[in-house]
Amino acid sequence: MSPVDYRAEARADKNAAAEQRRQDAAAADQRRAARQLADDERAARLAAQQAADKARRKAEKAAWRQEKLTPQNVYRTGTLALVVASGLASLPAQVMHFAGISPMLLPLPLALEGAAWVMAAGVAFADARQLAARVRWMLRAFVVAAAGFAAWINYGYGAHLDGLTSAQQTTAGVGLAAVTLLGPLLFEIRQWVSTLAADEDETPDARARRRHARLRRRHHRSVAKTAARLLSAAPVDSLTEEEAWEMAWEIEQGADQPGMTPALVARRVTRTAAYQAAEHTPRNSQKRGWFGRKRSTPDLREAPDPAPAPVAVESGVEPDPAPAPVAVESGGQSAVVNLPKPVPVGFLKSTLALKPVASQPTRPARALAAESTRPARRVTHRVPDSARTRRPTRTLDQLLTEARTKTADWSTADLTAEAIRREVGTGAARARQLRDTLLAERGEGVAA
Repeated sequence: MSPVDYRAEARADKNAAAEQRRQDAAAADQRRAARQLADDERAARLAAQQAADKARRKAEKAAWRQEKLTPQNVYRTGTLALVVASGLASLPAQVMHFAGISPMLLPLPLALEGAAWVMAAGVAFADARQLAARVRWMLRAFVVAAAGFAAWINYGYGAHLDGLTSAQQTTAGVGLAAVTLLGPLLFEIRQWVSTLAADEDETPDARARRRHARLRRRHHRSVAKTAARLLSAAPVDSLTEEEAWEMAWEIEQGADQPGMTPALVARRVTRTAAYQAAEHTPRNSQKRGWFGRKRSTPDLREAPDPAPAPVAVESGVEPDPAPAPVAVESGGQSAVVNLPKPVPVGFLKSTLALKPVASQPTRPARALAAESTRPARRVTHRVPDSARTRRPTRTLDQLLTEARTKTADWSTADLTAEAIRREVGTGAARARQLRDTLLAERGEGVAA
């Protein structure tokens, strides 16, 4: 059995213990590093949370400022603060004034101030509900009466304060009276501003409709009154405002189109007649093309002069069988008129039967809707559209039938758009369509 080396075992044990210590120290360092890392992460999270909370509080404060500290809110809140200060300044003077008269009059200042502010609140309520204007003005009159009486009481109290000079007493009275009236005045101004701001917040369409309704009622009071009576007489939702207005206009003015009145119709007829008379003056008739461009030369041709009217002569005197022609120019056109020569008559005898009757040739009308009873006259210038007889519009089938009839004996070479246009009396585009259709039909006939 070999001897045991205790020294080697001791060294081995010592080395093992040192290795264990090293391992324990490394494990401790790792644990310490992990704890430090966790602490750092937790600190970073806390810092981030604090920064986020700070940013959120800052954003909330900015949003509150943006929402609450607006000019509108500042004006409203400031006005209410001034109103409260006015009440606190004016109420003690009234209490002392009435208490100096009698303790039984102590509730009177509260009732007086309360009446003024309750009526002011009533004005705000009436504005919110859009009540009648007379209700709001009546409430305002109550506010002015109560505030004026309170201001008079405060002026009397301040003007008779003891221990002050006359100038100081006057200043105190005027100050108390002014501060008494200041509260209701500021509240009323605030209400006016709020009402105007609410009106401005409406849509443009709503404002335009409200303005139109106000102008309609102001310009046509009788029609508006009749329309209101029709609406009140009809069942609910059975008649609209526009329908009632149209009915009321027809009842009051006699026209089925709102806006037209007998006076306007008479003015239109008068102005139209004056305009047409101005168009027919020689100065305007000499302007070629002044009445528009939709004019064709064949429409302006004049009918041939009829035979001269017979002239009654006295027995024993015969007129000249060959009257001398006279050329007349009018509107840029020339015409020849045969006028009879003068005929000698007896002394102091009537010449009515011997005077020639001026004959006016009529212009041939291509299509007339109804026979006119007006006397015919010579066309001396371009006729405006308003004075021309409208030709009835023909369809393409009617034009094609008429063209087939009139061009049945024409040769193919004669089938041109211009010839068809002149023969049928239509436009150039329609004439080209008719030409193509007729040529196609003839081509089919030849092929057959």
